[in-house]
Amino acid sequence: MKVICATLNAKYIHTNLAIRYLKAFAFPEFDIQLKEYTIKDPVMNIVSDLYQQKPTVIGFSCYIWNIEETLKVISMLKKIDPSLLIVLGGPEVSYDTLEWMKNYQDIDFIVMGEGELTFKKLLSEISTDKHYENVPGIAFRSNDQVIVTPQRNKLDLKELPSPYRFSEDIPHLSKRVTYIETSRGCPFSCQFCLSSIEVGVRYFDREKIKDDIRWLMANGAKTIKFVDRTFNISRSYAMEMFRFLIDEHLPGTVFQFEITADIMRPEVIEFLNQEAPEGLFRFEIGVQSTNDFTNELVRRKQNFSKLMRTVTMVKEGGKIDQHLDLIAGLPEEDYSSFRQTFNDVFDMRPEELQLGFLKMLRGTGVRLRADEHQYVYMDHSPYEILSNNVLSFDDVIRIKQVEDVLEKYWNDHRMDYTVEYLVSKVFETPFEFFQEFGSYWDEQGWSRIGHQLEDLFRRLDAFLKQKTVEHHDIITGLMKYDYLKNHKFKPRKPWWAQSTDKGIRTKMYKQIIESPKLLGKDFLELNLGEMELYKHTVLEELSFDLQKYLQFGEIQRGSAFLLTYFDPTNNKAMLFPFFEK
Repeated sequence: MKVICATLNAKYIHTNLAIRYLKAFAFPEFDIQLKEYTIKDPVMNIVSDLYQQKPTVIGFSCYIWNIEETLKVISMLKKIDPSLLIVLGGPEVSYDTLEWMKNYQDIDFIVMGEGELTFKKLLSEISTDKHYENVPGIAFRSNDQVIVTPQRNKLDLKELPSPYRFSEDIPHLSKRVTYIETSRGCPFSCQFCLSSIEVGVRYFDREKIKDDIRWLMANGAKTIKFVDRTFNISRSYAMEMFRFLIDEHLPGTVFQFEITADIMRPEVIEFLNQEAPEGLFRFEIGVQSTNDFTNELVRRKQNFSKLMRTVTMVKEGGKIDQHLDLIAGLPEEDYSSFRQTFNDVFDMRPEELQLGFLKMLRGTGVRLRADEHQYVYMDHSPYEILSNNVLSFDDVIRIKQVEDVLEKYWNDHRMDYTVEYLVSKVFETPFEFFQEFGSYWDEQGWSRIGHQLEDLFRRLDAFLKQKTVEHHDIITGLMKYDYLKNHKFKPRKPWWAQSTDKGIRTKMYKQIIESPKLLGKDFLELNLGEMELYKHTVLEELSFDLQKYLQFGEIQRGSAFLLTYFDPTNNKAMLFPFFEK
């Protein structure tokens, strides 16, 4: 009997941990073949590839991001080969199981919840007596009736075999994200999250996990993401793992964690700030809302002042990038309240701020009590909200406009200095900047067309000109600085029209050649000749002392310049602002 476990990932760089657990647990009785695709792959290509393997059973791992495409795949497979047995598992089908079985006749079995032992037992019954009623935690059909068997007790995670050491994964480890878990479950009860349904936290064997991480690094894994819902729920455990990763990591490896920031003790952060190499760790922190009433309604315990303390201490340490999450559309959080939430969190200046919208996941408390807040949401995955009693669809559209430009202009770090100036000096609050610019972006139809880097600068410039903001020349200078510092090579067509008079440029180049120390020690050490200066640099005139602004945040008007040297050996830009006194 040939068995395949398959899934459709959101992107190629993602990997699916669930099907690897199934393969590891079923071996040696069943030698499962793994097949991973993406939701962008043509359905016909997926079907053709799976069909040519001539399997008896295909199990699909199902989530909100892949269920629609997965259903298309199994529908085609069943038309081609009705004898093929289709098994679905994963969080998307573990709830409302009867509904799935009744509405989709192509599904033969659904494995509910934790699947390692259940799937192996199901395969045993398929290959022998077919007494499916003896398999705990599945749904199946018998005489046109859907039968759902009671789920089994939770597994002892310390007894699970490693899902990380398959030889076929080795060629891909350096190119993809490796997901690893050291615990299952969550101690919290947030009603919008599936993790709230499972009571308690169970841990894997620590030493086995450490050995797996050593093996993964030795075989090329570069990005290792822990999928634990709250990595730092046990301070002693988190400290032990942090110490291990600091001591034994290999160069170029990055570890990502989901942490609960308001329970992280200051001494843990101080330890990380002192001991962790820069860039080794990356934290993901779910803030979701700073509205106390909203958090109370979704049973989310959060001390925002302590969360802020953690984020600030980590940021000041300069070692760890932080990704903070917000959810728009939570109960009783209207547009005004969400604006406040956004500003509260943006004030901490996280390296990334993800603005998402509430998804009414099957099995969660917010979905079960959707009528209490008059939720209107998509019937199909990802079940995103469209409105509720305090947030209209017009409000949702406006917040989506914020999300669009936030991603392009903050999270991608193309204009850090420009955006910082705009949100702190020009607009009343950060939210106002992103909202006004996002609305303008949408009105221009730019959300429906692509863009290159230069377009992002031109479009921001157009927005600011139509608003007639003060000190546009300062903003333009910062935009030029942001643009040039993000280039490895001398740009052929900058986004701005040439503004420096040719005569002034010639005069300044001559002055630089005669007195290179004018641009400082780093420039002097380059020892550039006249030909290199003209060939590999860009000179731009500014209206203020950029160096003083970058150092002290002060604006001093006057004759100023920015020389950018594009190092052809190291493929990087070196920027030298200077000021004529």
